[in-house]
Amino acid sequence: MPLNFVKMHANGDDFVLIDARGRTNPITRELARALGDRRRGIGFNQLVVLGDCSDSAAQLTFFNADGSSLDTCGSATRGAADLLMQESGVTSVQVKTARGLQQCLRLEDRSVSVEMGLPSFDWQSIPLARELDSLHLPLPGTPAACSMGNPHCSFFVDDLAPLDIATLGPQIESDPLFPHKTNVHFIQVIDRQTIRLRIWERNGAIPLGSGSCSCAAAVNGIRRGLLDSPVQVLCDGGPVTVSWDGQGKVRLAGSVTRVFSGSL
Repeated sequence: MPLNFVKMHANGDDFVLIDARGRTNPITRELARALGDRRRGIGFNQLVVLGDCSDSAAQLTFFNADGSSLDTCGSATRGAADLLMQESGVTSVQVKTARGLQQCLRLEDRSVSVEMGLPSFDWQSIPLARELDSLHLPLPGTPAACSMGNPHCSFFVDDLAPLDIATLGPQIESDPLFPHKTNVHFIQVIDRQTIRLRIWERNGAIPLGSGSCSCAAAVNGIRRGLLDSPVQVLCDGGPVTVSWDGQGKVRLAGSVTRVFSGSL
């Protein structure tokens, strides 16, 4: 059977949406990996499948390009919300992920915001290999760690320019301290409400942006006392805004763009 899809991106962080509402989810780990191949498939950072849900507009299931699953993706969640809101002619919609119910809004500038849930800081939730203070990890550079449904490690640096992300990222990602590996952030604080962020994504990539990484970087900066909410996060592909009051849920806002649709 033909498999219809929509290709979108959020400031260059690209993803594919497949609508499986009203039928069985056709995506397996192997098929997700085949679709994620940029030479033989469609190509994406993440794949999101929309399924039926009794208490929200859709159940969202996420895959990485290597076929592995993940609990959350801020960019793809906003893309799914954009599609659902356009479909129904509304300015708010609720979706469900492994992180629970997430409220999404259409903002006045046509961007989309999503409630990303509560960040986690205890060592078992991130997870870390042993009990540690997640705000000051015993690694060179003394990074901070947290979970946004996936593990994150944030380094605060004076200047991003001299850093070799492609060399440093894999070393930190696979450090024994992170039993499930980790996303790695390199953050330059511009002012108390602006950061420049570069990312090494878990499982091997330097993306133009990442919703969950932007959230975790801003949250760790606020925890360190370096930043005030809301924080504008300047990624390689463009800006997003992260809001967090230090206790409640994190909210992510930014543009999403539909590129093309097709059928395989």
